[in-house]
Amino acid sequence: MKNLIRSPPSLTPTRHPLCYRAGVNPPAVVLPKVAYRHTKIIFTLGPASADESMLEQLILAGVDVCRLNMAHADHAWTRAMIQRVREVCRRTGREIAILMDVKGPEIRTGDLPAPVELVAGQLIDLLPQGGGAEDGILAVAVNYPGFGRDVPPGTMVLVDSGLIRLEVISAEATRVRCRVIVPAKLGNRRHINLPGVKVRLPALTAKDKADIAVGIEEKVDYFALSFVREADDIDILRRFLSEHSSTAHIIAKIEDQSAIANLDEIIVAADAVMVARGDLGIEVPMEDLPLIQKRAVDACIRLRKPVIVATHLLESMILSPVPTRAEVSDIASAVWSTADAIMLSGETTTGRYPLECVQFMKKVAGRIEGSAAKGYNSALPLKTHKDRLLRSAVMLAQEIGEAGIVVFTRSGLLPQTLAALRAWRCPIYAFTDNPVAFRHLLLMWGVEPFLVEFAAAPEQCIRDAFSYLLRRGWVQPGDWMVVVTNVLAGEKTIDTIQMRPVE
Repeated sequence: MKNLIRSPPSLTPTRHPLCYRAGVNPPAVVLPKVAYRHTKIIFTLGPASADESMLEQLILAGVDVCRLNMAHADHAWTRAMIQRVREVCRRTGREIAILMDVKGPEIRTGDLPAPVELVAGQLIDLLPQGGGAEDGILAVAVNYPGFGRDVPPGTMVLVDSGLIRLEVISAEATRVRCRVIVPAKLGNRRHINLPGVKVRLPALTAKDKADIAVGIEEKVDYFALSFVREADDIDILRRFLSEHSSTAHIIAKIEDQSAIANLDEIIVAADAVMVARGDLGIEVPMEDLPLIQKRAVDACIRLRKPVIVATHLLESMILSPVPTRAEVSDIASAVWSTADAIMLSGETTTGRYPLECVQFMKKVAGRIEGSAAKGYNSALPLKTHKDRLLRSAVMLAQEIGEAGIVVFTRSGLLPQTLAALRAWRCPIYAFTDNPVAFRHLLLMWGVEPFLVEFAAAPEQCIRDAFSYLLRRGWVQPGDWMVVVTNVLAGEKTIDTIQMRPVE
């Protein structure tokens, strides 16, 4: 097999440099067994993590996906960073996927000459179509022309992550008059949330389309769509990607009440889901947030789609070298729920300790996963005979002890079902000759993908896979593997599972 480009994160490229060259066999040496992790880690690129030295440390520490937040990025920076990430991946011999998070439609206040300290009971006018102050009442522009049409009297308007709460007392097309319920200082361009209000914003803005075009040109692996409200929003982006011949997968961000109401339809339409707890925590009562997170994770597993838990997982580590106990418990909860991935945002963009954040996530995930008793998701609906074969592979791997599963795939569908079966302490080693499938598999729970050239004979593919896993330290001699492959029986191709020792 050639072009093996996924190597253990705990190994540095200087130890065995020949292992990272396409077409060159690694030295005949067995490395110490690599610690395996089911839960994937996403980090967001920013000033704190953008230099090559830090990128190399983060990639070797075990991050799986790099997120680019287009709310704070221009096109020149985006192109330069994508190229930098890929260059560091080539140098280290460890590939990671790239996720572009597009800003999406949002409502914001306009600019003010200076920040204004609001007081309870004060009147304030929000102007969606221009205009000026009336009767000495503070007037603030809003960037959504249809704002007055969507907010009837009695609507609660949350500004600046809910720090400011306004109640609409009258609404016209050009002027929405509100009363301050919870006051705070109002600055420029503050984000507005409208819990329970169905706004008529487009799924993709002009900025989004321009950003996505750059991502398509740079061949990013995932696009995350912000403020998804219904499955049609996903379909709009899907058509845009198809028109531009992009194979990127779509991640639906669950951020408001409309998305919760349409959750299953959105999951079916998307390729993956992100539980974006920042805006979601403003849109819904705080006490409902854990229930919504659990519902989203469970639904994604049932529908066989990857799910990401995001926002505030290690928020205190933006400034602190250690997390709070509550944050450790939050990460542990996400790992216990078998979310496919956990994500860092401000912690790795502007935080002081980006590497330490990744290391803490690894420690917590490793500790929780290592304490889990063997078991699998026996409630997963099985649709086909192939699904039943994969369940049998999981049951067999768990029955024979510290075994893993080796699977060969071109589309990525077999590992996706194996991942949805959520077999604790059962590594899934997925070998593919499809670069697109390889990168998409990087997000899936429990799946460690490898990009290879398949040999003509299935038996040789198996031997090559075992040889590589052994040389790179993923397995040890004598470890048992359950192999999912197919064999020719006359003119028919038959799916099979085999139980074999590594030798």
